[in-house]
Amino acid sequence: MASDHAGFARKQTIIRYFEENGIAYHDFGCYTDESCDYPDFAHPIAKAISDGEFSTGITFCGTGQGISITANKHQKIRSAICWNPEIAKLAKEHNDANICAVPGRFVSDDEAIAIVDSFLNATFEGGRHQRRIEKIPVQE
Repeated sequence: MASDHAGFARKQTIIRYFEENGIAYHDFGCYTDESCDYPDFAHPIAKAISDGEFSTGITFCGTGQGISITANKHQKIRSAICWNPEIAKLAKEHNDANICAVPGRFVSDDEAIAIVDSFLNATFEGGRHQRRIEKIPVQE
């Protein structure tokens, strides 16, 4: 997990939820609600996923946009902004998203939990979606 200050409160909600349910996680920061810059936290989580240290990430910022844009700069990352459970499920099933970016200022605690649950419980469908995923990396 990672967040900036605007996503900090929602990240704390998910941390509590994970701890109550015995779900393992790693917190890449931030660690307070003091103003900070989302790239400082997006890059480390994206690198850890790209390097195979973790398979999935959950990120939070005010809109989900900035932290997702930053994470998507990494070739192996497919970060999707997920504002409801259906979008989160489809992001994994159709796009093989490996980061769920939650817009912390626009969802409630209960909605954030439902979004994260939906994302973590979904499975990539492969098939016709696989060939699309294979076309995403930039070939330079």
